Amino acid sequence: MKNKDFIQALAQKAGISENEAKQLSVGMAAAVADSLEEGDTLAIQGFGNFEVKKKMERVVVNPTTKQRQLIPPKLSIAFKPGNTLKGKTIE
Repeated sequence: MKNKDFIQALAQKAGISENEAKQLSVGMAAAVADSLEEGDTLAIQGFGNFEVKKKMERVVVNPTTKQRQLIPPKLSIAFKPGNTLKGKTIE
């Protein structure tokens, strides 16, 4: 599903205009980003949980040159679907 299709479906289900649905979508994405940027875990009931996880630094070896490289630690976003979302079947 592309963003335009998502906006149309959201507008239809919420009974609002497509412009309002687009503003709602942009606003929600910004709110999620702000919450995660602060290091908080965001739980949306019936949908799932977003959280920031820290990946530890690690050493990797280039298979062709056998050179070892240090990969620095980084933050990544993890999503765990809620029970309602898990229960949906894909057809």
